[in-house]
Amino acid sequence: MKVICVGDSITRGQVSGNYVKLLESRLPDSTMINAGVNYDVSAHVLDRLSEVIDQDPDVITVLIGTNDATATLGEQTAQKLRDRWKLAEDPNSDRYAANLAAITTRLKDETRARIALLSPPVLGEDLDSVALRRTSEFGEIVRKVAAEQFVTYLPLNEQMVAYLEKADHTPRVHYRADSLLAPTAAMQHFFLGRRFDAISKSRGLLLTTDTVHLNSRGAGMIADLIEGFVRST
Repeated sequence: MKVICVGDSITRGQVSGNYVKLLESRLPDSTMINAGVNYDVSAHVLDRLSEVIDQDPDVITVLIGTNDATATLGEQTAQKLRDRWKLAEDPNSDRYAANLAAITTRLKDETRARIALLSPPVLGEDLDSVALRRTSEFGEIVRKVAAEQFVTYLPLNEQMVAYLEKADHTPRVHYRADSLLAPTAAMQHFFLGRRFDAISKSRGLLLTTDTVHLNSRGAGMIADLIEGFVRST
């Protein structure tokens, strides 16, 4: 069975816990293909979809929306994404919904694959923050698109929020647009050899390393959802 995981840096797994590698170990009879692109947004996924379709997969999972959401939280972030992907307009919730629907339609029409859409992971771990609530709003968009397109919906955001609610934990660092948390985490990992979980723990975080990318617990939640979907044939 050929499984393609489409997404951004959280799927790519270079600066985040790598859920695709977890799936490789859990699903040894499947061929796992990582189609994650750093900084990706839904509009660019739609542009590069032929690369996925041409591989004739049996299963496709789509986890996109983190960067679309961050673009709505800071003009500087929106400008960077607009310049990087040569976007005519800033990402927003309406364009995200339209792009995700178009992505799903193409995958349904041009492949024979079983398709699952995942709601985006949390931004930050402050339950009452604008950033975390924004990811839940984008998750609701994913849920609606999945229902309208009759594909499987995997509730990652909801599971993460439930975990944080149960933990009743106050993080020591908080999501801020264009903060240095992500680059300093990457530097610690690549130059000092620190594990993502150690970086996460030092910052008082439970699921993320830098309020965006994931530690092993966060990546494991994605792997759990996708493994369950792949096995449900």
